[in-house]
Amino acid sequence: MSSNQDAQMPKLIRIGIADKSPLMRSALQMLLTEDGRFEVVCTCKNAQEFLAKVGDVKVDVAIAGWVIPPGDARFILDHLRPRPNAPKVIVYSGIESETVPAHVLAHGGAAYVSKNEEPEYLLDTVAQVAHGRMVFPYLDVSRINDNPLSSLTKRELEILSSLAAGRTNKQIAAEKGVSANTVKYHIRNLFEKLSVSNRGQAIALYLKA
Repeated sequence: MSSNQDAQMPKLIRIGIADKSPLMRSALQMLLTEDGRFEVVCTCKNAQEFLAKVGDVKVDVAIAGWVIPPGDARFILDHLRPRPNAPKVIVYSGIESETVPAHVLAHGGAAYVSKNEEPEYLLDTVAQVAHGRMVFPYLDVSRINDNPLSSLTKRELEILSSLAAGRTNKQIAAEKGVSANTVKYHIRNLFEKLSVSNRGQAIALYLKA
């Protein structure tokens, strides 16, 4: 095949899958692979594995289940935020609640797709997100604008997400490659911004927001 022909071929959209269910990972991989627009480059069973993979493999669009160890998809969203060229994230969930799409949007997700939708809808959403669009059901945007977490920096939100996942200061410091004192500094700042006095209050606010 000539270089001119190569240049004319559409570039495949590189997909990463993160879902706790082996069956769902397999089904999504099969669905996406059968569509000529996509290439599945990684499948992961938890958030930590996915975040590590994204550091090694270029992913354009990620499809993540909402409930995924060590907590939910907010862990993925908040840890991707500080990264340059992070993949756009679609949360694919069977939870029928207005709060979940609102959480996804507030934490930087690109789309929310219910598992009750037809498979073609998910495929079209992936393509739209890859081309810079956001896809959500109707949401009351004023509620998102009132989110108290909006005052946090990307690093503070990332650390709060780790706290909500049960990480200790020492574990967070090791994961981020910083000192424990730096972690404490960020935690003090986020406590002040959220007007809370302890981890329990901060985590409760994070899970509610």
